[in-house]
This record gives sequence, C-alpha cells and structure tokens, in this order.
Amino acid sequence: MKLGPQYKICRMVGDRIFPKCQTTKFAISGTKRRSTKRPPRPKTEYGLQLLEKQKARYSYCMTERQFSRYVKQSQTAGKENPSLYLYKLLESRLDNVVFRLGLVPSRRFARQIIAHGHITINGRRMSIPSYQVRQGDVIAARAGSTESGLFKNIEERNKGYAPPEWLGVDYGTLSGKVSGAPGAGQMEANIKFGTIIEFYSRV
Repeated sequence: MKLGPQYKICRMVGDRIFPKCQTTKFAISGTKRRSTKRPPRPKTEYGLQLLEKQKARYSYCMTERQFSRYVKQSQTAGKENPSLYLYKLLESRLDNVVFRLGLVPSRRFARQIIAHGHITINGRRMSIPSYQVRQGDVIAARAGSTESGLFKNIEERNKGYAPPEWLGVDYGTLSGKVSGAPGAGQMEANIKFGTIIEFYSRV
C-alpha cells in the first residue's frame, strides 16, 4: 500500500505514527510550519471521529477498503466489545506482529518482507501480511533470509524495547511466539477504537 508523504500524514492526524516522524528533524519542521500558519479551527465531533479513523488506518498501513472490512467484522462480533475486537483483529495481523516483535522498524517494512517471502509461520513460508496469527504460532525469519542483512544489528536496535505481553521473542534465532492474545489493557493509548466504531456507525 502506498501511503504518501509520511511527514504530511503525521501532521494531518496530529500524531507521530511513523518512525520517520519520531525524529528531531520532524519536530523542527513542525515548529517552522506553526510559526507561519493560522491557528487551526476547532474540529466537529464528526471531524474528531474521522481523525481517529485515519490515525488508525495509517498506523496499521491499510487502505480504506481493508480497514472498513475489519470494522464491519467487529460490529457483527456478537457479545464481543466491538472496539476491543477491532483492536484484536488489527494487532493479530502478521505484519503487525512482525513489527511488534521488533524484527523490523515499521509495519510498512514488515509488509514488504512478508510479501517477499522472508517470514515463516510454524516453519512454513507465509507471504500474506493480513494473515491472522493464533496463540501458539511461531513466527520466524526464513532460514535463507537470516544472513541477508534485513535483520542486521537487531539486538542493538531493540535495546530497551519489550514486545507486548502476549508475544515472546528470541533475537538470537530471529523468532517469536504468540503466547496469548491482545487485551484491553494493552490497547494503544493514542488511538480511540471506540470513537472509530462510532464513526462507522454514522456513515
């Protein structure tokens, strides 16, 4: 999926959702822009809901069609809380799990290496970024890809990083295991999933 200029998207949604935006360069560029622009207009309730939707969609690197499909699935999940169910679906995507494990620096990069066959699940190559992982699944770099440079300096890059509680990782073997399921206490603080469900309920 082609997202477009990452700086522009981060400014639009008002959050540093991409690694590229989590830099001093981005912060400085934002300061320069604010000094020359008029104060933003207050957003309507609809505008705030739209913003949350866009923030989540871009964060998980998805098209509108893909994202709305997950929302519809969440809205018909029976007794499940729709916002929590949406969170679980998005977090359980293979591209997100590869990112959460720390094997790659971004979800966009995760999509690329999965599509190119560099990732296996339970020993079998998987090239579908949207694949839903299950508890017990073992995700690993394909044997032929471990020396390719894709995972160079991975331990150094992940110093101080801890994956979510429902994932375990071994950087020595470039593998991780799904030991549980995403829970409400682990939901992204900067994304309001309930607001997203409300947005799609009115459109």
